[in-house]
Amino acid sequence: MYAIIKTGGKQLKVEAGQTIYVEKLDAKEGDKVTFDKVIFVGGDKTVIGTPFVEGATVEATVEKQGRAKKVVTFKYKPKKHQHTKQGHRQPYTKVVIDAINA
Repeated sequence: MYAIIKTGGKQLKVEAGQTIYVEKLDAKEGDKVTFDKVIFVGGDKTVIGTPFVEGATVEATVEKQGRAKKVVTFKYKPKKHQHTKQGHRQPYTKVVIDAINA
């Protein structure tokens, strides 16, 4: 059984026992999180939401809060002697999917 959930402006296909990285959530390590924006549930019986499946939830446990590797942006304007170097580290939350309730 699998589901497609919407979180952090992205859609992710998840299955029970899977580990995923999502946009930062306000939860501590070990907390239980429930995703209620379920778009699609597949398996024995397929259910498609309009836009979301009524009563369907995905339960997960927060494993870790972290920050991704640094992404460096470098801007250069020729003939103006202008150089701009900037770095960014995107925060993320690592979660383990416990159950899909449809």
